[in-house]
Amino acid sequence: MPSCSSVSLNTMIKKSSREPMTQMLKAKFLLCALLPLLVTTSAPAQHGVEAQGLWPAQWITSPSAPQRDGVVLRFRKVVELSTVPEHFVVHVSADTQYILCVNQKEVGRGPALGDLAHWKYETYDLATFLHGGKNVVAATVWNFGTLTPLAQISDRTAFVLGGDTEAERTVDTNTTWEVEEDKGIEALPTRSTMKKYYYVAEPGERIDGSSFDWSWDEAPSQNGKWEQAASIGNAIVRGAVLQNINWQLTPDLLPPMQMDAVPIGRVVRASGIQLPVPSDFPGQQFEIPAHSSVSLLLDQSRLTTAYPELTVSGGAKSTIRLSYAEALLDDKGEKGNRNEIAGKHIVGIVDEFLPDGSASRQFMPLGWRTWRYLQVDIKTVDQSLRIDSLRSWFTAYPFEERAHFESDDPSLARIWQIGWRTARLDAHSTYMDTPYWERMQYIGDTRIQALISYVVAGDDRLARQAIQAFNDSRISDGITRSRYPSSVTQIIPTFSLLWIGMVHDFWRYRGDGDFVKMQLPGTRTVMDWFLSKQRPDGLIGKLPWWPFVDWGKDFAFGVPPQDPSGGSSIITLQFIEALRNAAELESALGDKTRGQEYREAEARAVSAVRRLCWSDKYHLIADTPAQKHYSQHANILGVWLDVIPREQQREVLNNILSASDPGFTASRPLPEMTTATYYFRFYLGRAVEHAGMGDQYLNLLKPWHDMMALGLTTWAEQPEPTRSDSHAWSAHPNYDFLTIVAGIRPKTPGFSAVVIEPHLGSLQHLTASMPTPKGTLEADYTVDESGLRAEITLPATVTGDFLWKDKILKLHAGHQELRLP
Repeated sequence: MPSCSSVSLNTMIKKSSREPMTQMLKAKFLLCALLPLLVTTSAPAQHGVEAQGLWPAQWITSPSAPQRDGVVLRFRKVVELSTVPEHFVVHVSADTQYILCVNQKEVGRGPALGDLAHWKYETYDLATFLHGGKNVVAATVWNFGTLTPLAQISDRTAFVLGGDTEAERTVDTNTTWEVEEDKGIEALPTRSTMKKYYYVAEPGERIDGSSFDWSWDEAPSQNGKWEQAASIGNAIVRGAVLQNINWQLTPDLLPPMQMDAVPIGRVVRASGIQLPVPSDFPGQQFEIPAHSSVSLLLDQSRLTTAYPELTVSGGAKSTIRLSYAEALLDDKGEKGNRNEIAGKHIVGIVDEFLPDGSASRQFMPLGWRTWRYLQVDIKTVDQSLRIDSLRSWFTAYPFEERAHFESDDPSLARIWQIGWRTARLDAHSTYMDTPYWERMQYIGDTRIQALISYVVAGDDRLARQAIQAFNDSRISDGITRSRYPSSVTQIIPTFSLLWIGMVHDFWRYRGDGDFVKMQLPGTRTVMDWFLSKQRPDGLIGKLPWWPFVDWGKDFAFGVPPQDPSGGSSIITLQFIEALRNAAELESALGDKTRGQEYREAEARAVSAVRRLCWSDKYHLIADTPAQKHYSQHANILGVWLDVIPREQQREVLNNILSASDPGFTASRPLPEMTTATYYFRFYLGRAVEHAGMGDQYLNLLKPWHDMMALGLTTWAEQPEPTRSDSHAWSAHPNYDFLTIVAGIRPKTPGFSAVVIEPHLGSLQHLTASMPTPKGTLEADYTVDESGLRAEITLPATVTGDFLWKDKILKLHAGHQELRLP
């Protein structure tokens, strides 16, 4: 298979805790006369004369294969050891991706996504993979050229591996390594049926067993077309004195991605083979005769992100096609109930495996796949084919579910489980909007995903990566890109405002003022750009690029109505939120004068929305001063941000929700209005709680109950018909269950003090726990005829307030029982 031939993927090791090369290579300043000696690429740099930030190891590539077109390269080197050291630490990277193996065992995969100015490298301790005598250190490196996923930035195909100390530099990449081009693997162009839905993720692959080098990671032999590797130049870390190469290396601070063997699913439909398929297939072998065409449809029962692994024997010149889909389609191209397969077919990304006829050939694509339904189509020629095994390796960011939520309403447990699965599948080395279609880290999605990570997993490492990546993405105008990393620039100015909200969220939930301070130069350039767009009347003027807000049914490509000169109340309200968040950050951690400037701009914007967009007729905020168009969006934000006065907020929410949600009644005739989709209902939750209507939150979950009724096992991008069946921006009920229903929120940044204000609605019992930087907080609520009984356990040193109806009780560290009427 494309990785290591004797692999146990769950043996992937944790990254070494030893000091990374970034610190190790703090070196002496060299005279200018010596600098040319350090860029020579014919041999490794000499110990003791490295310039600051210059690795002795060199980036290497093939001297004969293309460097910027699609290619798969194999690298290897034999290292002889008299004894096995206690540690053998190396630092590894590649453009675009690598799989590192030692003695035919997989060590790790990478690098994590980044840009050329922040190119990631991983650190591994190889000691447990080594033995006395000859050891083969090998790597597969690939670049799919124009078919490379859009989230992947690239310069050219290359590989680097550097030892941590002098003793380990025997494995440094240089011209002592061998390289070959493996023409047995190639990327398949994306079919037009997929492109029309904006597919920019991993391409399908064709693996031809007759051209594949099955012994590439073994000791050197006559097999293959190996040659001496070509050196591009010494690797450099970010900030190096010399900048002789584009990749500026930074350590990957994330843990290795999870890689666990899981069942691949059960056969739910078959043709071309006598039924039944062996009862324990895919675990049991079975034979497909020569000159046969067989099709097997497998249902995983839920969406997954995984590497499929197929092992076969025989079947020379056969063709095996694996098709992956989130859901099956009927003849109208509609998904319908995801559990139903009758009259439906599969459309999706395809891998092709071409066996060479040998025994126990193992095929696995280089890229992981997303599917609920997997169809295996097999066509044999003159030789029968034996299916030895078919299994999968689940992969995702290794989040742990540390929070707990359980109530007397069992449907909420299902919503929680599906939401957490959605959050898991949409998080790998970056967050992503959808693991099937794009795999892009967008700010609007990521803000919600990060909050889920904080309260469910208590893990902020992936969020730190995202916040910094968006800061790094800022263009010369000062605002961020909408998604990053990305090889194609896309600007959604409104997402820059949400990035400031994301920084503010981090401060509230995780603390770490030093990290937040690092973001303030970036938040300032964003705010300066928007301040320059604030009209004299206080509203935001016409914005360039794509000012997306939500996939509202009559928002043109997600953009709310604007007058010729701008004046969108929705965008101005998002500006108000950002001004408020930025002012708090500056007042606490930065420039108090700036904070005051932001507050003054906020006051002008608030006054403008009230003066120009408030309709006395409908008691609603209109989308523009022309007052011809109305949406839930403007009024959701108007309530949340107190632009609509407190005494009117409940009436406004009841009025706008009467158009979309059962149980809410309008108090007056209303205009037609655009309703919020799954994504923007995150902000609806904030507004409902803010207006003192938190007990009605559970009545807002009809869209999620409807998705469950359709058999969805992850939350969709938008109401039917939806492109994506897994979109983490729709998973915000997991956050809401803990922060609104259980009512657990930070009172001060980093949870040194808390506010607990449950909104149980019709629930009679609820238990919940939330991990915080100070420890786990636990709550248990029971409602009976006498009122509320609450048991609260706070971490040591944490205090807070408990709010119930009109009462405020003080909370102390440790366990306490409260009884309230």
